[in-house]
Amino acid sequence: MSTIRILIVDDQALIRAGLAMVLGATEGMDVVGEASDGLEAVALAGVLKPDIVLMDVQMPRMDGIEATREIMAQGGGSRVIIVTTFDVDAYAFGGLEAGASGFLLKDSTSEDILTAVRAVAAGDAVLAPRVTSELLRRYGALSRPTGDSAELQQVADRHAALERLQALTDRERDVFDALVLGLSNAEIAERLWLSDSTVKTHVGRILQKLGMRDRVQAVVFAFRNGVI
Repeated sequence: MSTIRILIVDDQALIRAGLAMVLGATEGMDVVGEASDGLEAVALAGVLKPDIVLMDVQMPRMDGIEATREIMAQGGGSRVIIVTTFDVDAYAFGGLEAGASGFLLKDSTSEDILTAVRAVAAGDAVLAPRVTSELLRRYGALSRPTGDSAELQQVADRHAALERLQALTDRERDVFDALVLGLSNAEIAERLWLSDSTVKTHVGRILQKLGMRDRVQAVVFAFRNGVI
């Protein structure tokens, strides 16, 4: 695999330095730039075109959610991993909708960081069950409908979502239900008594049928439409 080019974005110099030390010392990874806020991140991403952007959420001038949205809109092929702490970033789930491909908690181990970077660079998405459950809890608390019209719209959206899911086979629906809970391919394989390669094939077909980029979009789709 070619070298993974990484842009680190955080308004705290010590965190940037720590991430740069871990990533820069790893074979196959190259830290090509650092940014201290969202505006700088968008500008550097446009010039450097990194494979991976490690993105903080709360920053001056432009937050990480808006920066993620703008980087994805550039169409340069960069993939974003949000680096957050749920104790502070109650709105971090917005990164999912902005196009992020995964989440890391700021207390993640070095190995977790390296694993996430490799996975997302390879085209996968990173949503550990611990992170997924917290995201869904917060998402639900912040997106409950109010009023009759909102409830009717939610029912209509759920109906439309269920129609889209009818394109899946029964086994694909089983895999879909597991992946939107944040289970890895290996965990899905163990739960459903399938091989890892079979699960990988199912996941690819599911995303293709539903027109989704990765697992992150699947989580947003499932929870927003009440099919999880």
